[in-house]
Amino acid sequence: MQKKPQLSFPKKFLWGAATSAHQVEGNTHNQWTVWEFENTIALATRASYHFEELENWPQIKLAAKDPSNYVSAKGADHYTRYAEDFDLLKNMQMNAFRFSIEWSRVEPQEGAWNVEAIEHYKQYVNALKRRNVEPIVTLFHFTLPVWFSEIGGFEKRRNVKYFTRFAEKIIRELGISVRYVVTINEPELYAIESYLGGHWPPNKTSKWTTWRMFNNLAYAHNQAARTIHAINRRYKVSIAKNSCYVYAGDNAVLSRFSAAVLQYIRDDYFLKKVVKQCDWLGVNYYFSDRVYGYRVHNPDKKLSDLGWDLSPENIQYALERLHEKYQLPIIITENGLADADDSQRQWWISQTLLAMHRAMKNGVKLEGYLHWSLLDNFEWDKGFWPRFGLISVDYTTKKRSLRPSAVWYGKIIKYLRENN
Repeated sequence: MQKKPQLSFPKKFLWGAATSAHQVEGNTHNQWTVWEFENTIALATRASYHFEELENWPQIKLAAKDPSNYVSAKGADHYTRYAEDFDLLKNMQMNAFRFSIEWSRVEPQEGAWNVEAIEHYKQYVNALKRRNVEPIVTLFHFTLPVWFSEIGGFEKRRNVKYFTRFAEKIIRELGISVRYVVTINEPELYAIESYLGGHWPPNKTSKWTTWRMFNNLAYAHNQAARTIHAINRRYKVSIAKNSCYVYAGDNAVLSRFSAAVLQYIRDDYFLKKVVKQCDWLGVNYYFSDRVYGYRVHNPDKKLSDLGWDLSPENIQYALERLHEKYQLPIIITENGLADADDSQRQWWISQTLLAMHRAMKNGVKLEGYLHWSLLDNFEWDKGFWPRFGLISVDYTTKKRSLRPSAVWYGKIIKYLRENN
């Protein structure tokens, strides 16, 4: 083990990891699985165009060009193997875990609740509680029941009532077993990828629809939060917001103005609509963007397997900006990188922890850190080849193994929990 860091975190700090149902459970049936089967060949055919410039293209080429890579199917089989995965989570000394409820399992047909699925999620949460792990439940993480998608999903404001009903059902069923609730994961990413870029289902490319989706998702959060708070004020409700720190690369007026506008569009436009119905802020951080003039030019000194610029230290400034502007407690609900050979994850985590420590010294009320991801997972339109997991998964045998960075990280958590 390397030299112990001189860091200080609160006794009740939440150390954990995160997943989403569709990405790890396996055997789901929702609007995304329908889309997968319709687009496997197209995604595989376009793989060279999208990824051949990556350094790791020789290693990922076969998987990326294989249509089966884009079908989630049984995946990591977390739905049946969750107890094994939770034991590994505890092996890493973690005391918190974020997961999502698969709406399509719970309500496969409009108004028809699946008792077995609800019981599964009750047992799932109880398994965490028995291990003294704080459950953090997410209600919408990109996947929708087919019936909800067919009536327009969140495109139509009148449909929000179905999501609110689902939220109320889940919270009443889980009861006092949960405290932390995330209503919506990365609303801006869902809206942009699905309705502006057209990369995700339903593959639309409309600026007007994207703007409407932004507003409808904000409305959905506010309605769900009010409903959950009406059940009991003990519930701590938030969203999980993808917060990319945007900064000017020079002192030019255009660079500073462009960075400010881009930051507002990415963060503040949405946050201002929901912050009054948030008890805390969930922050997903993967990268920052450096702006020169009106264009983004990142340093790109280190890149993830997906070609994302790696600037973990800049999470400090993202946290400080959000704290100063919104004055709410913060939990980092996602933070990680695709790193199949595990060559950069330890460095990423160590730099992130140092940046978190500096932010807390500067007044940020940071209450937790959830690494993405606990397991290797199905990375949406990219399939299985990006490896985000602290735990590696052999998708043929389903065997789990702690990566070396995960073993190291577990020792760091143990030290921090015992010496603070």
